[in-house]
Amino acid sequence: NGSTDGTGALAAAAGARVVRESQRGFGAACWAGAVAARGQIVCFLDADGTFAPADVGRVIAEVEAGRLDLCLGSRTLQHQAAMRLDHRLVNQALGAAVQLTGGPRLSDIGPLRAIRRDTLLDLGVTDRAFAWPLEMVVRAAAAGLRIGELPVTYLPRLGGRSKVSGSLRGSLRAARQMSRLLLAEARR
Repeated sequence: NGSTDGTGALAAAAGARVVRESQRGFGAACWAGAVAARGQIVCFLDADGTFAPADVGRVIAEVEAGRLDLCLGSRTLQHQAAMRLDHRLVNQALGAAVQLTGGPRLSDIGPLRAIRRDTLLDLGVTDRAFAWPLEMVVRAAAAGLRIGELPVTYLPRLGGRSKVSGSLRGSLRAARQMSRLLLAEARR
């Protein structure tokens, strides 16, 4: 959905079916992928090389085995040299905020996650920007889903620059969107 770094072409060349989305935003891209997915379980992660492939399988396995409805890969359950202290603290604060809205206390609201496709579509996640991962967790908690997390390895970014953590402006914009979402949920 507007990426200019060639990720889509690389994925297609490797045999992936690439879904194009005209609406800009992280959530818009994730939602388009979920709608287009053909499998029973969908898994989301950043395409910047920061996650170990073996961890992806572990996160999916929790949902596949029926132990969890939504499994998050936590980058903060173990020390991660690649993750900056401010990002660890922000994610822990978001995890605590999820608990205040009725969900479990989580250590990380990171992008590596797995959920059954039909379950995700039924949640009615509406954010199409940076608050999408947080809204998914909040709505899953409100629906009474079993949410849990596993420690995953977080590696140095292989390329590109994050629209969230790559700049102060991006971080502030994401924080503002997530704060609005949490306030709206707290009012409900």
